[in-house]
Amino acid sequence: MPQVLNVFTDIAAGERILAETQHWLERAVIGLNLCPFAKSVFVKKQIRYALTAATTADELLAELENELKLLADTDPAKLDTTLLIHPQAMTDFLDFHFFLGEVDALIRNLGYAGVFQIASLHPQYEFAGSAADDIANFTNRSPYPTLHLLRESSIDRAVAAFPDAADIFERNIETMERLGHEGWQKLWLS
Repeated sequence: MPQVLNVFTDIAAGERILAETQHWLERAVIGLNLCPFAKSVFVKKQIRYALTAATTADELLAELENELKLLADTDPAKLDTTLLIHPQAMTDFLDFHFFLGEVDALIRNLGYAGVFQIASLHPQYEFAGSAADDIANFTNRSPYPTLHLLRESSIDRAVAAFPDAADIFERNIETMERLGHEGWQKLWLS
């Protein structure tokens, strides 16, 4: 169920951000099968969309800590994964990229290493060594900066059920190359 943290003062903007994120999840992540594990938790309504008004790294780390604890304390059958959407913090991709080191340190400090991992999603996402406009980058481009909190146990189960999990990355790049920039733009027209 969508949640707004830190009291997002512009409710209409908050609702728009949540709707755009859910639309991106349905169209790109599930629609293009960029993550073959996403559809199941989506259909079962086991995804938490947590929107924060955090504007600083420290505020975002505090929100992340709260979300990790909530995930740890909740039955996976009810809540399997969380998208922590932070449209006002870490908006620059390089800042976001370096912030991920603090995220990893927080997970270790909380004793969640091997329990949770974070996938990074950002509107300016850029793989190392790629050009900014490389279509492959769009596999990790979300409408807003987002930390995806994943349970390691759920990943293990999904990988066991998907025999070629190691090929997902390459398959996603092939999908994006077939789609191209024009196809990516058309994806959002209907």
